[in-house]
Amino acid sequence: MTRKAVLSYSLVVIFAIIADQIIKYWVETGMEYHQQIDILPFLALFRTHNNGIAFSMLSSLGDTGLIAMTVIVIGFVLYLWWTSSPERRVARFGFALIIGGAVGNLIDRSLHGYVIDYVLFHTATWSFAVFNLADAFITIGAGLIILDELIAWKNDRGAGKVNDG
Repeated sequence: MTRKAVLSYSLVVIFAIIADQIIKYWVETGMEYHQQIDILPFLALFRTHNNGIAFSMLSSLGDTGLIAMTVIVIGFVLYLWWTSSPERRVARFGFALIIGGAVGNLIDRSLHGYVIDYVLFHTATWSFAVFNLADAFITIGAGLIILDELIAWKNDRGAGKVNDG
């Protein structure tokens, strides 16, 4: 990876971490635990803590297990990012978002023993799991990587590189 590319994508990672941590600080210092502030009829700020990963899964691993797992995942994504083709800019941007989001949540878990969540999509009869900006970065990053893979597959298929048989 060129020095310019490393710098560009590192800035994405740094931006993701800083934006995530600033908002989490505001939520932690400006809202009561489980306080809900409605923004739109279907969107609210709702301060809560997540002791697991997505949807509170794997909370039984404890802080040490979840921190170790997060570090391993970050290492794996860094490897994929570093070894991906220079033309795969969309995927590389996705990897940077995933790393930034994962580090943001890792900071929470390391400092507090939980991840600060605050975004709640809901209706009168349904609500989605509460999440945070780091989670959104991770999800968007994964979506960009999938999109990039589909584009590459389509281009390879159009060039006759993929066997249909």
